[in-house]
Amino acid sequence: MAPLHALENLDDALDATTGFLRPVDRSTWVRLAIVAFFIGGPGANANSVQWTFGGGGGNGGGGPPNVVFEPIGGVELLVAAAVVVFALGLVVLFGFVGSVMEFVFVQSLREETVRVREYWGAHWRQGLRLFGFRLALFAFVFGSVLVLAIPVIVGALDVASVGGGLAIAFFLLLLPVFVVLAITVGLVNGFTTVFVVPIMLLEECGVLAGWRRLWPSVRTEPLQFLAYLVASFFLSILGGILVAVVTLVLALALLVPFGVLFAVGGLVLAFVSEPAGIALLVLVGAVYALAVLAVVALVQVPVQTYLRYYAMLVLGDVDPDLDAVPEQRARVRGDDAAGESAA
Repeated sequence: MAPLHALENLDDALDATTGFLRPVDRSTWVRLAIVAFFIGGPGANANSVQWTFGGGGGNGGGGPPNVVFEPIGGVELLVAAAVVVFALGLVVLFGFVGSVMEFVFVQSLREETVRVREYWGAHWRQGLRLFGFRLALFAFVFGSVLVLAIPVIVGALDVASVGGGLAIAFFLLLLPVFVVLAITVGLVNGFTTVFVVPIMLLEECGVLAGWRRLWPSVRTEPLQFLAYLVASFFLSILGGILVAVVTLVLALALLVPFGVLFAVGGLVLAFVSEPAGIALLVLVGAVYALAVLAVVALVQVPVQTYLRYYAMLVLGDVDPDLDAVPEQRARVRGDDAAGESAA
């Protein structure tokens, strides 16, 4: 039986990570933290994808009979529409930047040098293709959710008891299908991030061409990729716990200086000026939130670096032609061989 590369590369990925991040260089960590902020937390790997949809509910019978709802004027509608458009614009912009940063991050790991502007200029078109692919996946999942929600909406209308029963039956029938689709889309999105992006860099191709290059390896070595999924699942959990614990400790430590500033704001609010006190408290709170976000990004750097090296090392072992980190592989394997010879 062939060895499982997912198990073999656990230590190699750690060696590659420490070889890149040590000795600690402040500018390298800051740049990687900026990139890590956009590409997401440690859960953003091949075994997980999160699509979050908010939903509202009601009692099905309308509001109380004596409640009079004021009509919404044109100004309120314009303000609401502007807020929605602005929020959607931010989401789209963040998604595009995050897609390009995927290539910046992988290229930084390959070169062991972080040049954000240079790598951005070289790979923003590939990032745009990745963003379009992710949008298509999102649209597919969102459409599936709408289809699944139709029976619930129909049942909530109470059009008839028979109709309500058919709606519930239709919902229960589609629920397992949607679960399977969600898992499949999650795997596709995760594999695209950790495997197809390095292939796109290697072969200077698009997302679909990268998948056509990856798929033969998945089809011929399914056990290797299954082992990677299982191992990366637990690594993600461990990485998430590590990030959460370290972030919590550092966030509590930051409360010492910021607590003094909050106290000053409270005193200004109570004894000097209420507007000035509120403004000071809001400002301190915003700065504290930004500081915590910076801490999260910095803490994510070694976790994200390890997970990406791990995926690329596994991919290179499965198919040597797709090895995106040959120099790092030779270094860590050479160090291991030298250590065994000395022993």
